[in-house]
Amino acid sequence: MTAPTTAAPAAPAFTAPTHRQILTILGGLMMGMFLAALDQTIVATAIRTIGDELNGLSLQAWVTTAYLITSTISTPLYGKLSDIHGRKPYYLAAIGLFLIGSLLAGTATSMYQLAVFRAIQGLGGGGLMSLAITILGDLLSPRERAKYQGYILAVFGTSSVLGPIIGGFFAGADSVLGITGWRWIFLVNVPLGIVGMIVIAKVLHLPPLQRVRHRIDWQGATTLVMALVPLLVIAEQGREWGWGSGRAWALYVTGAVGIVLFLLAERHAKHEALLPLHLFANRTFGVGALVNLVIGMGMFGALAMLPLYLQIAKGMTPTGAGLALLPLTLGIMIGSVVAGQAIARTGRYKVFPVTGTALLVIGAAVLSRLLADSSLLQVSWRSAIFGLGLGFCFQPLVLAVQNAVKPQDMGVATSSSLFFRQMGGTIGTAVFLSILFSTVGGKISTAFASAAGTAGFQAAVADPEVQADPANAPVLDMLAGTGSALSLDDSSFIEKLDPRLAAPILEGFTAGVDLVLVVAAIVLVVGFLLAFLLPELPLRTTSGIQQQIDDHDEAVASAAAAAGAPAAPLSPELVDGQAPSPLTAADTDGQGPREGAR
Repeated sequence: MTAPTTAAPAAPAFTAPTHRQILTILGGLMMGMFLAALDQTIVATAIRTIGDELNGLSLQAWVTTAYLITSTISTPLYGKLSDIHGRKPYYLAAIGLFLIGSLLAGTATSMYQLAVFRAIQGLGGGGLMSLAITILGDLLSPRERAKYQGYILAVFGTSSVLGPIIGGFFAGADSVLGITGWRWIFLVNVPLGIVGMIVIAKVLHLPPLQRVRHRIDWQGATTLVMALVPLLVIAEQGREWGWGSGRAWALYVTGAVGIVLFLLAERHAKHEALLPLHLFANRTFGVGALVNLVIGMGMFGALAMLPLYLQIAKGMTPTGAGLALLPLTLGIMIGSVVAGQAIARTGRYKVFPVTGTALLVIGAAVLSRLLADSSLLQVSWRSAIFGLGLGFCFQPLVLAVQNAVKPQDMGVATSSSLFFRQMGGTIGTAVFLSILFSTVGGKISTAFASAAGTAGFQAAVADPEVQADPANAPVLDMLAGTGSALSLDDSSFIEKLDPRLAAPILEGFTAGVDLVLVVAAIVLVVGFLLAFLLPELPLRTTSGIQQQIDDHDEAVASAAAAAGAPAAPLSPELVDGQAPSPLTAADTDGQGPREGAR
């Protein structure tokens, strides 16, 4: 007797969102992304004020390191867990953790407390950016997604301009609404985050999909922490401790052992891995990871130099430096819009990472020709070239990776792309700042030696008014051999110097910055060459969700054909705990659900 067959598991119907719905969802996602992007610039502007207020200026690096460690480590975790359980709950959780950390950071009474609370912020910050980009991948096909990437890049551009302005305002205010000014740097996140949570909770409705049971790769997560924490700590503290010190070597060894154990854990976990190693067999993912790593090194290294150049060599305030980098921001936004519209029309994306990395090389090279007395116009057009290159690279690289992997791996693939870029940025910033501060002393000495033979400098040294001004004592004592070498740990003394005495310091510092930018250009040449290896695959015309539904229907049909029986629902457990509504004969044409069927 033939056993009765059960109905096939029909995947839930999916209606592609309208342009208006996409913009509404995008608005909620952008609020979360804005929080993460703004945090990187607003805190950096005010950290010196915060350190003075909490009597722990020497501990300020740990405030940055704590956030960096937790955000970097949690980024791939969010990607993997959202692939298993769904995006929406983890995105809301990321915003919630970020807000809790922000609220606590606004109440900190010591730098140690602030570092702990910033670590909590980082746990949320690791998901804000990666999950927002992944959710767009779920909702839109790669070709459609390209049209909306300009909105995403607008977040980075706006935050890079507003961050120093807002940070400078709050850091300079004694109190706002009865609360110490700098505390609002963290508290301002709370209302923005709440609005973002409300919008996402209300408008983001991803269809329920069949859930496959997975086990969490706790071994991979633990060994990743063991690998990254020592390396991130030494990246931030190495210049102060000494790159060859005993503490440094202990962290190198611990990190290396952690990397080996992580690779072994991921190999053992196979498809359940936090960072599945099989993804590196995908040429687009592998090349994309390398390009993101190299671009992150060169990009963040160069970007770390420009504010220092503007504030020290040009004597600008943090707010003024942020505004002076507006051409860089405009370059990013223009490049993003041009790339997005062109990809949407043509379906071709490889030209943009190749062209973008070439522009980054050119931009870094021309920026390395800046002098201490270069005009802001010269800074502007050079930084605009660099920004245009960034705009051509940012989203097309993520788009290429998302297009090349299975929809089931989109979360981990997207977060991994951002993870490698962030790791490259961490390494680049640490290495380039180390190069700058290890060479700038010699550059300044050379500049003083060159200036010593000029009549103007000799007149300044001999000027009684210059000698009587105590602000000039550090330079005069150094020249006389009775004082210590100049230290740039606190560069505020330069502003008080006689301009003739300050000129060699500004020239020497600019020479150090130029050297770093030359190294950045060389690093970016490697990225340019790697970009040529990036495969160009046809862009999918279906969204990540629709592709999963199509794959599901195809698998069900194949299984039913093999069994010689009609397909039947298996009552799958669903990501959001809801079963799909039954489909009637009127809803189907024998080829699965029609668009819009419920």
